[in-house]
Amino acid sequence: MEYKFVLTDYIEQAMALAVYEELEDGSYGARIPPCWGVIAFGKTKAKCQEELQSALEDWVLVGVKSDRELPVIAGIDLYFEMTPVPEESW
Repeated sequence: MEYKFVLTDYIEQAMALAVYEELEDGSYGARIPPCWGVIAFGKTKAKCQEELQSALEDWVLVGVKSDRELPVIAGIDLYFEMTPVPEESW
């Protein structure tokens, strides 16, 4: 599988692993099991999903910036070694 937009694809694949739970008060909580510490809450499932994606995006950016090891999700490794493309190929 080829990934053209690695970060976007990573976020989409991670979100597909989200686990949602309706809480006693009718609100929702969610987490992404492979992404330790990524959790969110919302009054509706849609709001919870929105908050979860925002939390995931922040988590990924902080992880990359701090050189923390992030999980490979759906075969996407954010620490792949990039091969330079010759300028004449642009």
